[in-house]
Amino acid sequence: MELSDRSRLARRLASALEPVVGQVYFSPECHAGYVALGFAPSPADAHGVALPDGPSYFASRGSVMGQVPGEVIAAAFGVFSPAIVVPLVDEAWQRTDAETIRDARAEGAVGQLRRLLGDAPEGVERAAELLATAAAVLPIAGRPLAAGIRSLDVPDDPLAAAWHHGDFLREYRGDSHTAAWVSAGLTATQIGLLTELYWGLPMRSYSRSRGWTTEEFDAAEAALRDRGLLDGAGLSDAGREAREAIEVATDDQMTPALEVLGDGAPEVCAILEPWGVLVRKGLGYLSDGPHDLAAR
Repeated sequence: MELSDRSRLARRLASALEPVVGQVYFSPECHAGYVALGFAPSPADAHGVALPDGPSYFASRGSVMGQVPGEVIAAAFGVFSPAIVVPLVDEAWQRTDAETIRDARAEGAVGQLRRLLGDAPEGVERAAELLATAAAVLPIAGRPLAAGIRSLDVPDDPLAAAWHHGDFLREYRGDSHTAAWVSAGLTATQIGLLTELYWGLPMRSYSRSRGWTTEEFDAAEAALRDRGLLDGAGLSDAGREAREAIEVATDDQMTPALEVLGDGAPEVCAILEPWGVLVRKGLGYLSDGPHDLAAR
């Protein structure tokens, strides 16, 4: 499928945001803040990048929606098994509250950016302005994580504001992606298997981290085969087309932001991309990975 210019730009923006915003889940400053609240430290690293602890991950990311139960967080995140999310969130809310861990999350994310990029990286004020412009026009209906972030105060500091608006845009795309695969009649386990193959990974590799059982994966794989979306150990032509259509539907939901930005869309990408290189070089985010959409 030949991608439209809009899809290419939407994916470039997603890829530019990913290491700059998504570093919140690997930030040593975040992990230290969570440890101070009674959570376990980072349990392991991936080539020097500190991996997140389960309870603090679910509670900190979900805290933008308030102190909601694990079932709500599982629903909003979409791809994780409620069987693991609910007890971990219950555990987290015994240690802290949403406002406290939310503050630790934001402080730790911006703290790592300051350490790796400096207090005022090149273009920070323009990036904050453009990201705010993009975020302002996007509707929050059906997008719980983005809605939660919109309810929060915007920091005055330009770097903190840029991260805040970037967090909104990242979660907005994630919420929109969930809407796209649900609308395509897929379950969380089914989209997990399709996405692994779409990314060039073996089935049941990346999605194993989402807590589903072998029996649940077996049922999902059988359903995908019944729909003609798998061919042996890979995607069928119909499966690849169906999975690409979901990504395009996700891209399309970013249209209001891209339109209001105009020439500012590639401009903000050009500001963020060197930041992402520095974040990865400083082991603030994984060196590469399946979220690198711009090359697709």
